[in-house]
Amino acid sequence: MPFPENRVPRINHDGMWNWDELDPARHPFAWDEDEEARLRLLVREWVPPVLSGMAGWWAGERWCESQVEAIIRERYGTWAWGWNWCYRHGGPIGSWTDGPSSVTSPEETATRAVAALLEWREWLERTARRFAELAPPADASPEDRSWHLERACVRLVTYALDSGAEGGWYGQASMVLAWFLTTTGMDRAAAGRAVQNAIGGRFRSWVTPEPALIESVGEDLAVALTGHAPYQDHRDRAALEDLHDRS
Repeated sequence: MPFPENRVPRINHDGMWNWDELDPARHPFAWDEDEEARLRLLVREWVPPVLSGMAGWWAGERWCESQVEAIIRERYGTWAWGWNWCYRHGGPIGSWTDGPSSVTSPEETATRAVAALLEWREWLERTARRFAELAPPADASPEDRSWHLERACVRLVTYALDSGAEGGWYGQASMVLAWFLTTTGMDRAAAGRAVQNAIGGRFRSWVTPEPALIESVGEDLAVALTGHAPYQDHRDRAALEDLHDRS
């Protein structure tokens, strides 16, 4: 092999479905100028002095990305797993694309890695705030809970669309919805099944769904989980609707 093995075993991405592993409230993150300088130094040390380029099938660049991934996982823990989940592959990250595109000079590579890590952390924190805003009240009746779940589904699918994700954006939507349901008390496996049953292949890569389709998915999810249709009289919830629409 032209390059050494990874510093640590490759990630099992199944862990990305577990919100407890990513929740910012469970995983503090201390960041200052010293920490940024340290991470930049660590990244720069693993950038090859001569890149492989297209002629070498970007082997050096891909290897470098795997080392940076290992450094970030070792240093920050499970919450940082999605630091390079690029929008081109359904994620929310724009600062880092992949090894061939993002690994260049040591300084530029370090800058991109730092920006991507901070972008991922900010997205997780914003996601956690959305979950708190959209959560059904603990004492909600089944009918009220259905309304809250339907509205949450619609807004979280839209949230994934608004993240800039392209190919496979619906994977992000499914994951975020499953995370949200576990924050409301659902078992992780049951949450995953509920989301899969509601979406069921109805979304497509590179295609923005019509609002009516998103609404339909939200209603199906809510009815399946509560046994109640979410739509009754929305006038008593107008203020909450406006709040969520502005968020």
